[in-house]
Amino acid sequence: MAFSAALLVAGLGSMASTVLASPFQIGSPVALSPADLFKRVSSGCSTSGPASCHNTTKETDSCCFESPGGLLLQTQFWDTDPSTGPSDSWTIHGLWPDNCDGTFTENCDPSRAYTDISSLLTAQGSADTLAYMQEFWVDINGQNEQFWEHEWETHGTCYSTLETSCLPSGSPKGAEAVAFFNLVVKLFKASTSRLPSLTCRMMAHRVQQTLPTYTWLANAGITPSSSKTFTLAQITSALKTASGFTPSLDCDGKNLNQISWYFNIKGSLFDGTFVAIDAPEKGSCATTGLKYPPKSGSPAPTGTSSGGGSTPTGTPPSNGSLPSKANLLASSAGGLLTGGTWSTQSPATFTLSGSTSSFTMSTSKGNCGVSGGTLSCGSGVSASTFSAQTSGGNLLLASGGSTAFTSDSAPSGSTQETVFTGSGHSTDFTISIVSA
Repeated sequence: MAFSAALLVAGLGSMASTVLASPFQIGSPVALSPADLFKRVSSGCSTSGPASCHNTTKETDSCCFESPGGLLLQTQFWDTDPSTGPSDSWTIHGLWPDNCDGTFTENCDPSRAYTDISSLLTAQGSADTLAYMQEFWVDINGQNEQFWEHEWETHGTCYSTLETSCLPSGSPKGAEAVAFFNLVVKLFKASTSRLPSLTCRMMAHRVQQTLPTYTWLANAGITPSSSKTFTLAQITSALKTASGFTPSLDCDGKNLNQISWYFNIKGSLFDGTFVAIDAPEKGSCATTGLKYPPKSGSPAPTGTSSGGGSTPTGTPPSNGSLPSKANLLASSAGGLLTGGTWSTQSPATFTLSGSTSSFTMSTSKGNCGVSGGTLSCGSGVSASTFSAQTSGGNLLLASGGSTAFTSDSAPSGSTQETVFTGSGHSTDFTISIVSA
């Protein structure tokens, strides 16, 4: 059954002992008051105004109106080798604040690049959130802490309504990050169901997902298979029928790999109202021959090393295929930022268009290209054609057929180094393409 015109998910609250006696009604707003999931942070913002990206006049209160990143993507992974999460559920990737025109910014406040997310959540009363994350928000290489740190630093710090100035007086350090993780988990799993027989008391044993991608596909007869193939139309139609909205689907080659559900928001991320919308753009999947493989690969290695740096983890694309979104990681340390420079700060997300034999790249700053042997990305840059080569299980970036890149020195701290093609400078390295 379909959502109402807007999927409403309100509040951050805390799972109390009180349990509502009746089930939520299908198609109705999700009102999470006494039986809410998380400790409530009240923003004092109204939710009666326009949704983000739908204002007709300039909104001046950035604590109560999400801008410029008012196009929100709740992204989920389907990792199969290594396998992550339950075999009958997609897992959380993140919640990203794209700008209303589809562009985006990243790493907006390095001063709030918190580490040891597990301790932060536990210290601020969100151990339940952490436990859920350890099952449903997991890194394919088992480095959960680094994954969570990356999602917060890269995306969470870019929400205007999560600025520290928007916090209630006396809030502990990192409270906005705790609110972010609570919210992302809540949006993924909040206590609502398309099954009218489930009461909240039943949900207390296994809280139903708000966006149960696996269940919606299974209900339409689309289940993981080692032999079946599907069309993009079959998959999107099943999801639209169940949810009322069309998501964006990304593939690793022909394999389903990621889904993005889009929202606008009314009010603050702390306690605002999410409004589901159709995806404004298609993902990278082909139209036919799509595979939905079972989670049959080896489980991801366990481990949530805390206190690590901000280096994100990811997975080299399987079968040498080209991901549509990727981080470009240097062989020694760090990776490439939005301008194409090399840094040990959290690397940017690059958009790749084409195939491994020939593709173009861009970031939130613009096209990426090589001119005079120098790599850069920006609004005035002419796009160059790159290729990718498989080496030792890694997919390496190549320019002019060569995977060699060089710089005057290795970066450290906040310094950024210019990247040159070839090996004519003092520090040589290769650049791995890692799915973002």
